[in-house]
Amino acid sequence: MEAVRWVDACHFGDCRMLMARMAADGIRVQTVVTSPPYYGLRSYLPDSAPARQHELGLERTPREYVDRMVDVFRHVRALLAEDGTVWLSIGDSYAANRPWQTASTLGGHKHGPAQGVAGRASAVPPGLKAKDLIGIPWMLAFALRDDGWYLRSAIVWAKPNGMPGSQSDRPTSSYEYVFLLSRRARYYSDFDAIRTPPRESTLVRLAQDVQAQRGSHRANGGARAARPMRAVAGSRGGQHWTTRDGRREVVADKQRGHSRQHAGFNERWARDVQAATRPVMMRDVWFVAPGGYRGAHFAVMPLEIARRCVLAGSRPGDVVLDPFMGSGTTAEAAVGLARHFVGCELNAAYNSLQRERLAQVGPEDDTP
Repeated sequence: MEAVRWVDACHFGDCRMLMARMAADGIRVQTVVTSPPYYGLRSYLPDSAPARQHELGLERTPREYVDRMVDVFRHVRALLAEDGTVWLSIGDSYAANRPWQTASTLGGHKHGPAQGVAGRASAVPPGLKAKDLIGIPWMLAFALRDDGWYLRSAIVWAKPNGMPGSQSDRPTSSYEYVFLLSRRARYYSDFDAIRTPPRESTLVRLAQDVQAQRGSHRANGGARAARPMRAVAGSRGGQHWTTRDGRREVVADKQRGHSRQHAGFNERWARDVQAATRPVMMRDVWFVAPGGYRGAHFAVMPLEIARRCVLAGSRPGDVVLDPFMGSGTTAEAAVGLARHFVGCELNAAYNSLQRERLAQVGPEDDTP
């Protein structure tokens, strides 16, 4: 297959075999944004499907799952640019005796509750107890680090309105991890592209300071100020006085005769305002509501998560890879942001959904 035919398409089959063929054809990608099947939750294929033998997430033990995932990302590394990055969204699961759930329709997904018809049974893995939280995300992150990847960040995807759980003896899970990994210590990134607006509390404080600076006889805007006095309000007998917590106190006269409006203050004030209203570096906790797409899996990776990863990890015109493409969230983000994509997916039933979804994508503004 010619290299160009891999790009801007999803290819169906075992992602490891597909990526090996891509590498042989010289495909290179700048960043990888993906969410693999989670351990021990469900099957996405009927029991009779020939591709079932290649399905990930059905391993007997967490160690087997992690080992197979490490192998997947060795194939990823063969495709990734030297300065490329991987954005890996992964959730945890609990040890339990339960039947595998086979997704009989596109309604089943790794993030959601069990649906479909029961297949073969799973058991509590050796070394764990029923109801133990397994710790899959960190097991996988440390294994990838041991395999040579640089583990650069553990982003917490916090779900403000996540699905409630049925358990009554532990808190409902409302977050997942997005790990940032790289091939090299130095790599391409553009975190300016996903800077965030200042917090509301910062803007409220700034508005209060502006009110004070505009000439009220009290430093904080009058008797109803919501916080302690912070600047000189007047002078008496060669000394300045102010009010703090309802008390008067005398302070040294270090700037007698200077108004709060003097040039030096105004210059500093202008710099403070500019700094306070400038967008800030993206933090490592992302509050993003679980996403969805009509006809797709239950609770797919939100488009906003994929957008941030694509923006921070690539330039317009770069190629973005998703080895577990599913309904096509990463591809939609890439196309909307003027990038190319390459996808792999084991379940060919998603082909029509991906095509329909991508047909609706238009270019969007790539500012956060």
